[in-house]
Amino acid sequence: MAAATIVHDTSEAVELCAPCGLYLKPITKMTISVALPQLKQPGKSISNWEVMERLKGMVQTHQFSTLRISKSTMDFIRFEGEVENKSLVKSFLACLDGKTIKLSGFSDILKVRAAEYKIDFPTRHDWDSFFRDAKDMNETLPGERPDTIHLEGLPCKWFAAKETGSEKPSEEVLIKVFQKFGEIRNVDIPMLDPYREEMTGRNFHTFSFGGHLNFEAYVQYREYAGFIEAMNALRGMKLMYKGDDGKAVACNIKVSFDSTKHLSDASIKKRQLERQKLQELEKQREEQKRKEKEAEEKQKEEERKQRELEEYERERKREEKLRKREQKQKDREVQRNKKQLEKLQAEEQRKLQEKIKLEERKLLLAQRNLQSIRLIAELLSRAKVTSIFISQANEEPSRTKPFTGFKGGGEHCSLNRFTTSAAAIP
Repeated sequence: MAAATIVHDTSEAVELCAPCGLYLKPITKMTISVALPQLKQPGKSISNWEVMERLKGMVQTHQFSTLRISKSTMDFIRFEGEVENKSLVKSFLACLDGKTIKLSGFSDILKVRAAEYKIDFPTRHDWDSFFRDAKDMNETLPGERPDTIHLEGLPCKWFAAKETGSEKPSEEVLIKVFQKFGEIRNVDIPMLDPYREEMTGRNFHTFSFGGHLNFEAYVQYREYAGFIEAMNALRGMKLMYKGDDGKAVACNIKVSFDSTKHLSDASIKKRQLERQKLQELEKQREEQKRKEKEAEEKQKEEERKQRELEEYERERKREEKLRKREQKQKDREVQRNKKQLEKLQAEEQRKLQEKIKLEERKLLLAQRNLQSIRLIAELLSRAKVTSIFISQANEEPSRTKPFTGFKGGGEHCSLNRFTTSAAAIP
């Protein structure tokens, strides 16, 4: 679907669901073809941009809402133009159809043909003939008759529930919008089913050119009249959204009748069975993933414990090595201290022995001095006694008779005994 375009004039918009801000606006497209002349000079070309500007200049009173090239060949350039209102289409066609363009540098004149855009929309004859001729359809059953509209290119944001804050489309909003035409029996938004892509192999999450996320939907009416009214109302219309600020944008949507029995009871039941199978398969996958995750976590836990054990063992060995090193250091320190203590003790013992020897020597010298003193005292005492004895001996004869000396050398003998006795004193 094309990108949403800004709508400046909303006068022709028809209300679809005012509370949701949705309206229907007539498609105001036209097809413009410009026939190109034969290029006689090699290397010379016609500028598409210049042709487009000339077309814009041919409509002076109004302007195109959009004008783009849909196809370009050597013979013609085809444009798709769009205007604001349906009433302007005829005046634009009058200004363009059958007119000519003269380009600078070219002698040939370019002919312009313009016509209202042919809308690709099914008619009542299309679906009536389809369901009448289809051999696998039962028009008495819902979904196998003209009762379901298939819509493509609906912007997700426009059909999202505002109170939820989500940008995903809501089935409730879809029902609210399209129940205007009649009672709705069922709706389906494939992109809301997480299993649909796997069931059908299709991708329902598609982005439009403008960056808006679009979705497809199926709307089934209970009565044929609701289907008819909805198809008639949507024919030749664009979907327009008007915000709270009054600004409006519109986009083209594709509308067709469902020819695939999408909302028939058989199809719904088939999808439900497929969904159940996929759910069971998903549960099995989740269970398998859970077991694999548990096994992985168990393995990781075992690896973690193994790493912790290895780390603990490394730490234990490191601590043991450190402890042994510290013990060796302590042993060396003890041995060193022991040696120092033994050295100090030996030194102290040596000093003590020297001191003892010195004291013994001092004692010996003191004893010797004492003995010498005693000897001298004894000698002096004996010398004094001897002197007294000699004096008495000398005085006694003078009082009685003269002294003639000791008999038999008695004086000499007495002195020798004295000397001998003194020497024997320790």
